[in-house]
Amino acid sequence: MLRTIELTLHAGAKALVTGLDWHIAPGQCWCVIGPNGVGKTTLLRTLAGLQTSGGGSVELDGRALAGWPALEQAKRRGYLPAGRDDAFAYSALATVLAARHPYHAQRQWESEEDHAAALAALERLNVANLAQRDVRTLSGGQRQRVALAALLAQQTPLLIMDEPTSAMDLPGRVGVMRLLGELCRDEGKSVILVSHDLNLSYGVATHALLLMGDGAWQTGTVAETMTTELLSRCLGHPIGIAMHAGRPVYVAQEAAI
Repeated sequence: MLRTIELTLHAGAKALVTGLDWHIAPGQCWCVIGPNGVGKTTLLRTLAGLQTSGGGSVELDGRALAGWPALEQAKRRGYLPAGRDDAFAYSALATVLAARHPYHAQRQWESEEDHAAALAALERLNVANLAQRDVRTLSGGQRQRVALAALLAQQTPLLIMDEPTSAMDLPGRVGVMRLLGELCRDEGKSVILVSHDLNLSYGVATHALLLMGDGAWQTGTVAETMTTELLSRCLGHPIGIAMHAGRPVYVAQEAAI
């Protein structure tokens, strides 16, 4: 699905990621973990083709990302950025319909299929009742659900998301993460997401990529990577585990004095 080969990313003179060899297969859900400023958003933007790397390459379905025409690339991967600013009074439905642009070909207007895909996505995110609302009047959590609905309506096999549950309440976060797990498990989609919630990430992710802050990285299954030792080193704060209902619960411990 997606592969990086010796990928290197910098922020000025600082090395964010060095020599990343990484492979994302269909049905896998990857969580990218790391503290602020280590390059998580830079990595996602590079995977989405929105900025260039400092070295190495990104391949989508075995072809270099730069070799994909923009419209064809938009049919293969969707990208949800961390923030948005709505300047115009679009309805929620119109916002989601905009994600159907890659399928318009020579058409000037949306088809019945586009409307059906948009409405189905809004329904799946539990915001179909907001379809005609001005997105500028929505709460942050509602607006995030509309953004996720647009991503689903794009109908790509690969979803790249920067903090997809931001601004949501607890039931909303749990529901969205459950949906992402279903997309991977039941529909064979691949998901790459950034999240600071270790417990929600553990519940949905099959794999994790840890960015260590000095260019180093760790990849593997959640069992291999989401250990107290690696997470503590990655996040720069001691992380403990408590067992509850048969699964680990991650707890930030008091920092050593």
